[in-house]
Amino acid sequence: MSEGFFAGAYGGDASRLPADAKLECKICWHVYDPAEGDAETQIVPGTAFAALPDYWCCPECGAPKQGFLLLED
Repeated sequence: MSEGFFAGAYGGDASRLPADAKLECKICWHVYDPAEGDAETQIVPGTAFAALPDYWCCPECGAPKQGFLLLED
């Protein structure tokens, strides 16, 4: 994880994310759930957060994916 991100932030480090990990936008609290994907940007259900394209951003507020927070169950 980049030192420019705070604890819990994804920060671009896919190595620590399980495929079914849910992540939450730190700005608007939108949750990306891999089971649902993102219909707005044509991301099919079953797509892990780490597999999202680099250009993907929060569909609610436009925040970059690097600032998403890992949700702990």
